[in-house]
Amino acid sequence: MLEKLEAQFTKYEIARILGARALQVAMDAPLLLKISEAELEEINYNPIEIAKRELAADVLPITVNKPMPKKKEAKLKKLTKEELEEIKRKEKEKIDLETEKIKAKESDKKVEAEEEKEEKEISADGEIMELSNPEDETEEAGESAPAEEGI
Repeated sequence: MLEKLEAQFTKYEIARILGARALQVAMDAPLLLKISEAELEEINYNPIEIAKRELAADVLPITVNKPMPKKKEAKLKKLTKEELEEIKRKEKEKIDLETEKIKAKESDKKVEAEEEKEEKEISADGEIMELSNPEDETEEAGESAPAEEGI
């Protein structure tokens, strides 16, 4: 019964139409189809079944607006071989740049991993090296400088 309607409407549109009409019927709207009292008792006065019969009989004054895509009048520009090659070259450069960035990130991760490994080895050995400060170097240079001047 509803198979022929599926060519005209989607299943969602059919569900929406049936739901809207069944709600109207449930709120005592007048029936648009002559249905005998025996048929109504047979379907138990079910508003959805009544709406299905009205939809199948094509008596419902419900319409569905389907927006269609707008036509575009713009014409496509033909590209020359040089323009096409330029576009391909730019895309290749972009891809190369991205791969370089990825490689740089990977190398940074490797360096960080090596540094962490060295730190773990140092902490495992128990050796702690003291870092030199720039002040230490100036003190050492200051002590040896007067000795050279006296010669």
